[in-house]
Amino acid sequence: MQVDHENPQKSHQVKLDPKEQTFPGSEMKLNPKADHGEESYRGSGKLKDKVAIITGGDSGIGKAVAIAFAREGAHCVISYFGGDDEEPDAQDTKKWVEREGRKCILIPGDIAKEEQCKRIIDETVKHFGHIDILVNNAAFQRKQVEDPTELDHDTVVRTFLVNIVPMFDLVRLATPHLREGGAIVNSGSVQAYSPGAGILDYACTKAAIVAFTKGLSATMMNKGIRVNCVAPGPVWTPLVAQSFPAEKLKTFGESYPAKRPAQPKEMAPCYVFLASNDAHYVSGEILAATGGEITV
Repeated sequence: MQVDHENPQKSHQVKLDPKEQTFPGSEMKLNPKADHGEESYRGSGKLKDKVAIITGGDSGIGKAVAIAFAREGAHCVISYFGGDDEEPDAQDTKKWVEREGRKCILIPGDIAKEEQCKRIIDETVKHFGHIDILVNNAAFQRKQVEDPTELDHDTVVRTFLVNIVPMFDLVRLATPHLREGGAIVNSGSVQAYSPGAGILDYACTKAAIVAFTKGLSATMMNKGIRVNCVAPGPVWTPLVAQSFPAEKLKTFGESYPAKRPAQPKEMAPCYVFLASNDAHYVSGEILAATGGEITV
C-alpha cells in the first residue's frame, strides 16, 4: 500500500465491497484483503528476544501484533481455534514471523477449555523456558441479531467462555513463568463503552475485560508485571466479516468520526507500546484506538 505522508489518513482508506463469511471466518477470504503491516511495519528492537503468547494470532489484530512483535525482536507463540479456515491464516502468520528470524510456535485448539490454556502455557515454557508477554486477544462473536432477546443461552455462554474466562485461566497459569518486567495486554473494544444491542453478549464480555484489566493491575504490579488493555474501534477482520450481513459490512465503521474502519496494522503499535519498556510506568490503563469515538 502506498503511503501518503502528507495525509496518512487517506493511505488507510479502503472501499469495502465485502463478501459475508461463515464462522469462524478466514483472512484468506476477506474482500478486500486486510493490511497487517506486512509491507509497512518497521521495528526498532523494542522487544528484542522477548517471548510473547498471542491468542487469536492467526488473523486480524492478532496477526498484525505478531508481525509487529517479530519485527521488534520477539519470538511468538500463536494460539488459534484451528480448522480448515484458520489453518492457512496461521501458517501465513508463522511465515511472516519467521522471516524476521524469530521463532513461531502454532498451537491450535479451543481456549474455552482449561486444558487448552494449560497446553499453551506448557508448550511455551517447554520451548522457551519462560514468558515475557501475554496478549489475550482471542474472541468469539456470532451473527448479529435484530434484538438481544434473540441471543440464545448457548450462544451467550459460548461468548463468555471464549472471551473472558480463558483470561483468568491463562493469567493464573502464566504468572509463575512471567518474568519481572513482563506485560499482559488484553484486547477490549469500543463495545465496552458503546454496546451494540445486536452483539450485546460480545459487548458485555468486552466490558468485563476492562474490569478484569483494572482489577488485576495492582496485584500484578506487585509482581513486576504490568496489565493493560487496548480498546479498538471498528477493525476490518474475519471476525467482522462473519458477524454482520453483507449490506452492513459495506458501511462498516462509517458512523465513527474517522468515517472508516481501521486496518489491523493500525492497532499493532498500541500493543507494542504496552508490551515494551516504553510503558514501564503504565498499568491498569485502557488505550482506546477508536477512530475518534469517545470512551468514558
